[in-house]
Amino acid sequence: MSSPSLTAIERRTFLGSLALSVLAVPLAAGAQSPAGKVWRIGVLTILYPPDAEPPQALRQRLRELGYVEGQNIVIEWRDAQGRDDRLSPLAVELVRLKVDLIVADVSVATRAAMQATSTIPIVALTADAVGTGLVSNLGRPGGNVTGLSTMLSELSAKRLQLFKEAVPKVSHVAVLWNPATPWHEAMLKEVDAAAPSLRLQPLPIAVRSRSDLEGVFAAMTKGRADALFVSETMSIDARKQLLDFAAKSRLPTMFANRVYVPAGGLMSYGVNFPEMFRQAAVYVDKILKGAKPGDLPVEQPTKFELVINLKTAKALGLTIPQSVIVRADEVIQ
Repeated sequence: MSSPSLTAIERRTFLGSLALSVLAVPLAAGAQSPAGKVWRIGVLTILYPPDAEPPQALRQRLRELGYVEGQNIVIEWRDAQGRDDRLSPLAVELVRLKVDLIVADVSVATRAAMQATSTIPIVALTADAVGTGLVSNLGRPGGNVTGLSTMLSELSAKRLQLFKEAVPKVSHVAVLWNPATPWHEAMLKEVDAAAPSLRLQPLPIAVRSRSDLEGVFAAMTKGRADALFVSETMSIDARKQLLDFAAKSRLPTMFANRVYVPAGGLMSYGVNFPEMFRQAAVYVDKILKGAKPGDLPVEQPTKFELVINLKTAKALGLTIPQSVIVRADEVIQ
């Protein structure tokens, strides 16, 4: 589903320019490097294990660009498995391995990598690169960090609007946020600004870890929440616990990340993370060819996807309006 701010002509222009940029770099020329040079790439993740679709999209795109594992590239995967406290030691480990570049999947992983090195290039996927202080500005980030913005906070109002369209009867929406995540304050401001015109009452509830979830559930019950809005991507175990509670409490749910929806969430609206990882591979290629990360603009997405789980809707006794369904990029039956 395309961003509401893009016209059809703009979308075609973007796709056309993207196709030309790909064609301009032949596969054979994709990984020009000094004779015998084997690049060592570190991938630091907290949300996605190495075998998940987004990291594998990175690997596939690197292959398309001419990087063959075991021949001219080695990928060092380091997965924090949903635990913030594991990120710093894993980042330090990658630095000790003298990797040529680090790819980080979210802001906290990027921050850990930045604390471990100020010289090794970092390609980051981050919700708000400027707002979280990871770069000085999007056009010319400076330093050793560049990458892609997932625009999680900026999309909050649109996400809330779609949620209300899909489930018009919701009124008290529990909004989970993490005080340790800098961009979440911006997300709450977006939600608060959009809520009155949608006749919604946000109920902000702080959640820092899976151990907080029981308290979160109690707060949602006490606040009489009739819907759940989540921007954070939690660990697999926490995700299951959250979805189980929502199902038991018959709560419609809206997420920023589509991974929740096949697992039982009602709907999501946000960037396509596999595509973001594919584009991260393009940044890797440019940097390995000599570009300085500080000179590469942080890219903002131009396409977003709406995913709806009609099986979950049926279980909740909901009928999603056809006007919403026809706009979905994927409908799970």
